[in-house]
Amino acid sequence: MCGIAGVIGKPGEVIYSEDVHRMCQTIVHRGPDDEGIYTQGAVGLGVRRLSIIDVAGGQQPIHNEDSTVWVVFNGEIYNFQELRRELESRGHRFSTQNSFHKSPPEAAREFDPDRLIQGSGGTD
Repeated sequence: MCGIAGVIGKPGEVIYSEDVHRMCQTIVHRGPDDEGIYTQGAVGLGVRRLSIIDVAGGQQPIHNEDSTVWVVFNGEIYNFQELRRELESRGHRFSTQNSFHKSPPEAAREFDPDRLIQGSGGTD
């Protein structure tokens, strides 16, 4: 169980990390082990993490290789090993052994959305 928080402001507005931190503090019971925050302009993302897999390396928010896509999410990608192998064969690099680290942003760019949903344990 983890918790995610986020805000998108109006164009030109600035979201401050302190504001996202306050949001995360209201859900600390959902993820007592770690907190991660990303802010850029009018976007703020936050996560509270319950560490189960890759306790030392699974911090969020996560980003793609060039930091142009940032993601927070709660869940598990069940076919991550298959996706990871395929992404690595296409030249993508991973910075941790975490089951999901870097997979969602790169997979979203590389794969058909139906394949990702099916592999996540979602719809059949």
